Amino acid sequence: MDSTDPDIVFDEHGVCNHCYRYDDQVRRRTFPAAERQGRLDALVARIKEQGKRKPYDCVIGVSGGVDSTYVAYLTKQLGLRPLAVHFDNGWDSEFAVANIEKTLDRLSIDLYTYVVDWEEFKDLQLSFLKASTPDGEVPTDHAIVALLYRMAAKYGVKHILLGTNVASEAIMPIKWGYGYSDYRYIKGVQRQFGSRKLKSYPHYTLPKLFEYMVLRRIKIVPILDYVDYRKEVAIKIIQDEFDWKDYGGKHHESVYTRFYQSYILPRKFNIDKRRAHNANLLLSGQITRSEALQGLEAPAYHEMAMQEELEYVIKKLGITEEEFERLMELPVQTFFDYSSNYKTLSQVKYFMGRRKAEKA
Repeated sequence: MDSTDPDIVFDEHGVCNHCYRYDDQVRRRTFPAAERQGRLDALVARIKEQGKRKPYDCVIGVSGGVDSTYVAYLTKQLGLRPLAVHFDNGWDSEFAVANIEKTLDRLSIDLYTYVVDWEEFKDLQLSFLKASTPDGEVPTDHAIVALLYRMAAKYGVKHILLGTNVASEAIMPIKWGYGYSDYRYIKGVQRQFGSRKLKSYPHYTLPKLFEYMVLRRIKIVPILDYVDYRKEVAIKIIQDEFDWKDYGGKHHESVYTRFYQSYILPRKFNIDKRRAHNANLLLSGQITRSEALQGLEAPAYHEMAMQEELEYVIKKLGITEEEFERLMELPVQTFFDYSSNYKTLSQVKYFMGRRKAEKA
């Protein structure tokens, strides 16, 4: 991580801040093996009880990727009645669409898909490229959570089950992906660099978040933290059960995400997310250090294949290659250079973390 994260720090024992953060996440978000089944059983019983006489008892997000596909599988194994929600931002790969359809058809799970206005969302993505921050995927991440809350509120559902998990996602420098819950940040970037108002874009403000969390008592539950989640085991199961097709990289079910992580981040920001992903799998005991390093030997992108994808992306964004190159040459910024609710959200997360710790 020290070759891709300039903010990394090591203590006198050579242990970095990411390792300590991982340990903290394990302590706060997961349970000892002896308690895990009991905690999961209690959660499932609560979801079923609060979902009685409703068409669904929980809401899940689906992208066609490993984590969300396994969540869909797990919910049905647990006897739950989920509504699957998908955000179509215009960048779904054919593999993603096929994986979603096969999985939900075989599990008999209803699907709600929200198709955002393409011209509006394209303008927002261009705004983040102009803002020159490494968190250009924030607009998609925020919209997904907004839709999950919206559909949970519509059906009176109290639980949103997500595929986020400590086992594979606890290590991520904040500057790489801050803002998925901060509409002030997103709206500010769009106001400064965009040309369209955000009318169809799903979002939530802090007051709306208060309504969802406090008044409606909707909880977001990282369900994979309640089980012994192993990536390779999950892949094997969903391949056998649903003929799921692998994309070759984390979150590569989206064409834009694949291009952004494989080309823009390494070239402009010197960010190789594979290092964070592999470091996380190493800490969770899923791969060895040598396997983690071996996985980084290949370049982040194949030159010829990425040239074709570059041409596709800039054409879909409606810009020229010269305009794209000018965006790539802009000085690097971070979310700290723009208005945001960072301090407020940090205090809320700290307070919520303390409350959970006290209840535990």
